[in-house]
Amino acid sequence: MGWICLIAAILLEVFGTTMMKISNGLTQLMPTITMFVCYLLCFGFLAVALKTIPMSVAYAIWSAIGVIAISTIGILFFHEDLNWIKVVSTLLIIIGVVGLKLSST
Repeated sequence: MGWICLIAAILLEVFGTTMMKISNGLTQLMPTITMFVCYLLCFGFLAVALKTIPMSVAYAIWSAIGVIAISTIGILFFHEDLNWIKVVSTLLIIIGVVGLKLSST
C-alpha cells in the first residue's frame, strides 16, 4: 500500500507542478486551484507512504521521479532547452536514487 501511495503522490506532484506553470504565476484561477488541491493530496499520500517506506528512500524516489517527469514535460510541452548538462544531471539523480534504494534494508 505504501508504494501505491508513493506513486499517487508522485503523479499528483507532477500534475500540480504542471498546473503551477499553466497558472501563469498564479494569475489563472482554475490551474491555481488545481495546483493547490494536487499538492494537498500529494503530501497526504506521501505521509501515508512514509508509514511503510523509509523516509530517505521515499523522498528520494518522489523527488527524483518528479524531477525527471517535470523535465520531460518541460522539454516536450513547454519547449524548454535540452542540453548535455540537463541529461548528465538527471542521470546523476537517478544514480543517487538507485544508491539510496540499494543501501536501505
